[in-house]
Amino acid sequence: MKKELDHTGIAVRNMERSIEFYEKVLGAVLIDRYISEAPGVESEIAVMEVNGARTELLAPVNNTTSPIARFIKQKGKGVHHIAYRVDNLEEALAELEQQGIRVMPETLRTNKHGRRLIYLNPADTEGTIIEFCDYPGNREAQPE
Repeated sequence: MKKELDHTGIAVRNMERSIEFYEKVLGAVLIDRYISEAPGVESEIAVMEVNGARTELLAPVNNTTSPIARFIKQKGKGVHHIAYRVDNLEEALAELEQQGIRVMPETLRTNKHGRRLIYLNPADTEGTIIEFCDYPGNREAQPE
């Protein structure tokens, strides 16, 4: 199945300073900014775009349950995940299962823009957090 880079997720401690850096230094445009308080997410998210490439800045909103807070505590700020867009998430999951690659089922969700996503188990990806996602309402949609 075809996989295409969708976005990179960056864990940040200070959202305002991070947005300012992306805008002033990289010439990024702030596409969206929102808070997800869904259990297991608890993050502020800023979607930045530089020449068509998207980056999600991720800041914890809850320092006890946010996975971003745990990530920063364990590894520090920086690249949190790499997201790959697939044509069909169910087919991609079946393909992963055939290959013996586990996912983290508790991360399966649909975000506010209709993007369905799930994280692969880092134990099977050489330690990198990888997200697979699709846009079932519009397979050709640009990520938002």
